[in-house]
Amino acid sequence: MLQDLLKSKKLILASQSPRRQELLAALEVNFEVRLKPVDESFPPGMQPGEIAEYIAQKKAAAFEADLQAYEILITGDTLVFKGHQALGKPKDAAEARQMLQLLSGTSHEVISSICVTTSTQQVMDHDKATVHFRTFTEAEISHYINTYKPFDKAGAYGIQEWIGHVALQKLEGSYNTVMGLPTHLLYDLLNKVVV
Repeated sequence: MLQDLLKSKKLILASQSPRRQELLAALEVNFEVRLKPVDESFPPGMQPGEIAEYIAQKKAAAFEADLQAYEILITGDTLVFKGHQALGKPKDAAEARQMLQLLSGTSHEVISSICVTTSTQQVMDHDKATVHFRTFTEAEISHYINTYKPFDKAGAYGIQEWIGHVALQKLEGSYNTVMGLPTHLLYDLLNKVVV
């Protein structure tokens, strides 16, 4: 079992997202949260999966000089794509409204990457899910933005919040990937680095 393999290790999650913390805790592992500011820009011309992995690797690079031999660092990134357009975290309510209007009544892709780093190795992967939303009314968009203030979420929404409960019609892929941490991938990657 992974829990036994991790007994002599310390897991570090480099994310302030309560959703990632909740999902990692659900794997029944102990971890601590460490944060460092990271520039999340990326070079033009990258494919969506490459972008998510590139940013996860950048987040890991900020910690590499400090990692102890017994520590395992988990970094990740989640991106929402409508066509080839990446939807990041909205700057304000107006931008959140634009994003939700763009996603209304249509489907989009969510890509979440995971990077697991130790002092001697690094493994990485990403997962993709397709989310289908019914059409939102303007009143629903206003209610969601005003009540949930989704300014820390790619694509201006959290699937586990009210908007997901009332508007998610179909999901192709992992719900946890849309929440921001593909736990099935993480479990496999952790098993690779601790054996």
